[in-house]
Amino acid sequence: MTVVADTNQHYDLDPDIFGQFLDPLRKYSSALYASDSDTLELAQRNKLRFVAERLGLRGGEQLLDVGCGWGSLILYMASELGCRTLGISPAPRQHDYIAEQAAARGVADLVSTRVGHFEQLDLPARGFDAVTLLGSIVHMPDPDEVFRRARGVLRRGGTLYVSESCFRNVATRSAFDDRDGTGFVREDIFGFGELRPLSELIAAAENAGFSVISVDDLTDHYRRTIEDWIGNVDAAAERIDAHGPGLAAKLRHYLEIANAGWGYTTKHYALVCRNAR
Repeated sequence: MTVVADTNQHYDLDPDIFGQFLDPLRKYSSALYASDSDTLELAQRNKLRFVAERLGLRGGEQLLDVGCGWGSLILYMASELGCRTLGISPAPRQHDYIAEQAAARGVADLVSTRVGHFEQLDLPARGFDAVTLLGSIVHMPDPDEVFRRARGVLRRGGTLYVSESCFRNVATRSAFDDRDGTGFVREDIFGFGELRPLSELIAAAENAGFSVISVDDLTDHYRRTIEDWIGNVDAAAERIDAHGPGLAAKLRHYLEIANAGWGYTTKHYALVCRNAR
């Protein structure tokens, strides 16, 4: 059985580092570019609207974000739609940041977070209208358990949104899972990360009892997102390196490896499932 550390080493870095290369919302997952002129900030807001639409949110729902990062999704859904949101992350630094942002935006009564792992926390059965996992299931060793738990906390008719980077197929996973670049990202950057083929995620969703209602290919959007992140890393290299010599180069190398695989070895998908027949 794979044992995951209490916190992920990458997300425990100083929050200022992420502020140097992410958009102002600090959304650390694929954006959605509606036009060639979209900035990273606009594209990330496009993506949050896209998630709300795929979930069918109209306002006031109860939403659980698993792997909430710096809170971009829960803060957005609370501010824009009045959703009551709960974010889960094992990285303590992220929770202080989210609390500060929620207070500043006047939504502290709608936004809460819990430190820990989704698979281990005690959560209310059938307590949520929607559950989201944006780029987080890659850091969780048992996707079958994740989907089972997600269905268990969703109300009947509730919706699950999962966006994740995936190997193109099983053969590609076998060929590239042990390559140096894959190992560098998994071990030197994150501490644990397991890319899987989309088919494995769909099988886990189906086995948990979900109905799969849509799959979107967002690969080109993630490629462009990372290009924008790399540009920001380059522009802020001195400030990033103030947190540790060579950190900007290490971060750039990780992002370059991620972008090199799109369309060849890896894809990025948005998978939407409903807790219904």
